[in-house]
Amino acid sequence: MDNQFFKNIEKKTGVKMNDVISLANSLQNANFKDENTVRGVIRRVSQIANKPVSKQMEDKIVKSIVSGDEKLDFNTISKMINKK
Repeated sequence: MDNQFFKNIEKKTGVKMNDVISLANSLQNANFKDENTVRGVIRRVSQIANKPVSKQMEDKIVKSIVSGDEKLDFNTISKMINKK
C-alpha cells in the first residue's frame, strides 16, 4: 500500500496506522475465550480510537465476544464502542 494512503486515513480518523497494525499483529495469536485477553483488546481499541468505554459497556462487549456471539476484530469492537 501507498504511504500517502495511510496518511490520508490517519488524517480522517485520527488513528495512527502503526497503532492499528500493532493491534492487528497482537490479535493473531490471542485467546478470545479468555476474558482478560478480550478486556485488554477492548481497552487498547478504546485507547486507539480515543473513545472511553464504561465498565458496563466493557462487560457487555466481553460477554458477547467470550460467548462467541460476536467475532473479535477492530471493526466489531469499534462499532460496539460507538453505540454507547
